[in-house]
Amino acid sequence: MMNRLRKGPSGLSTLFTFPHPVNEYAARSVAGMVFTLAIVTIAADAPWLLFALVYGFIARVLTGPKLSPMGLLATRVIAPKVLRRYRAASGPPKRFAQAVGLGFSTTALALAYGFGLVGAAYTVLGVLALFAALEAFVGFCAGCFVFGYLMRWGVIPAGICERCNDLSSGRIVSSQA
Repeated sequence: MMNRLRKGPSGLSTLFTFPHPVNEYAARSVAGMVFTLAIVTIAADAPWLLFALVYGFIARVLTGPKLSPMGLLATRVIAPKVLRRYRAASGPPKRFAQAVGLGFSTTALALAYGFGLVGAAYTVLGVLALFAALEAFVGFCAGCFVFGYLMRWGVIPAGICERCNDLSSGRIVSSQA
């Protein structure tokens, strides 16, 4: 019997991973799509679109771009073929930012469908749209900003801090998933 060599983990262990580093331009593209979907949801008074927003955040938090239509479009089409740009950014702060987005979008969904407070849901969604716009159009990731403070205050485990620091020092060489 032939012995097969594996180049690394596969299957579910790779499905539920978040890339590190990530392409900053792909992340900003996803933020642009989140902004657009949030604004369309509010403008069209279509709270059912919150389900798509929540799904996207769940998919990105758990698997990076692998199960997210927005993530796949950003990493496979927009950043590499339309923008043709790559800039490495640390994965852990971007994952944290996606988790914050999940919190906002889930809160909006719960307000709209759990409590019938569509106006309050749209207010929460408007805040999410504002932060997504800052990321997409200005390049300011509020979640990453908060993550930096959580690292400084020791809330984020040291191992994660080391991964972020490795990227800023140029020691990480990896490909975008």
